[in-house]
Amino acid sequence: MEQDTRFMTLALELARAAEGQTSPNPLVGAVIVRDGQVVGMGAHLKAGEPHAEVHALRMAGEKARGATLYVTLEPCSHHGKTPPCAEAVIAAGIARVVVAVVDENPLVAGKGIALLRAAGVDVTVGVCEQEAKKLNEVFWHYMKTKRPFVTVKTASTLDGKIATSTGHSRWITGEAARSEVHALRRKHDAILVGVGTVLADDPQLTARAKGELYGRQPVRVILDSRLRTPLEARVVQDKAAPTWIVTTAEAPEERRQAFAAVAGVKLITLNAPLSVPAVLEKLGELGITSLLVEGGAEVNGSFLQARAIQKVVSYVSLKLAGGKLAPTPFGGTGFATMDEAVPLADLSIERVSEQDVRIVGYPQWDRASE
Repeated sequence: MEQDTRFMTLALELARAAEGQTSPNPLVGAVIVRDGQVVGMGAHLKAGEPHAEVHALRMAGEKARGATLYVTLEPCSHHGKTPPCAEAVIAAGIARVVVAVVDENPLVAGKGIALLRAAGVDVTVGVCEQEAKKLNEVFWHYMKTKRPFVTVKTASTLDGKIATSTGHSRWITGEAARSEVHALRRKHDAILVGVGTVLADDPQLTARAKGELYGRQPVRVILDSRLRTPLEARVVQDKAAPTWIVTTAEAPEERRQAFAAVAGVKLITLNAPLSVPAVLEKLGELGITSLLVEGGAEVNGSFLQARAIQKVVSYVSLKLAGGKLAPTPFGGTGFATMDEAVPLADLSIERVSEQDVRIVGYPQWDRASE
């Protein structure tokens, strides 16, 4: 069991290295071991390309015969963009397969394991299961709901302010925390803000490292009922990433025509007033599996009120801003009593730098009063 855990941990690390590249597919890592030695390993790198098992089998070659395969997700058994991995594993002569978690995709859902066992392959399921489930939290959520997994990212002072009473907010956190946020953006399909953030800050909403753009950029989603986004805004003009503006029929026709002429900008019209459930449903239909919300107080508050947050990443700077009118991370009407306040579970609290702390948690909606 100790050896199984050790090699499955390696497979999980391989899978995690491709985070942000495989959407809408899950993250998968595979390791092939023979006589206690790793002879093959691989990860799924991009949708439409070979799966982790195939990369590992190619590396192992003839050494795969009689070996043990460790894989973070049940091998697929259906023909999609690539052939079934379960069949490739059987053909390679793998003697034993250790699976972290069963694939909940209805096209698989235990069929891959059944196929392996029917061919005489010894199969063990459940090694590092919880780690594997958390690794693909986005995939599982989208598979079940057809809506994106929503992470709300906030940055505030110790006294809970996201800007001063004059609106000044650059910078709340230090360079190390801001660098982490860019890496977080790269792992998501889309970033969402309200038009208020665009008007106040003219943000780029791109994923950058040392000032240079990462190769893959998330879609920039702007909630803007009346198309108040300036045509000269960077999210409109820089062409660094696709920009989707979610608007309504209340937007003036001349503004619609102006945006229609701008390359790289897509208008999405929904019923007024814009609602979080309607926005998430539309984004899900358009293939967005993960959404990073970096809005101001009102946008964040609307997601909280809609109970539409799966994860919170909060950076807290150890400084005090003060100010009765200074904004906080979550606006709106909020909840009436502390019984309704949503507790966070599975908490991670780490110091990013001398001045900044990162808190990650998962809202437990079932533990809050209706």
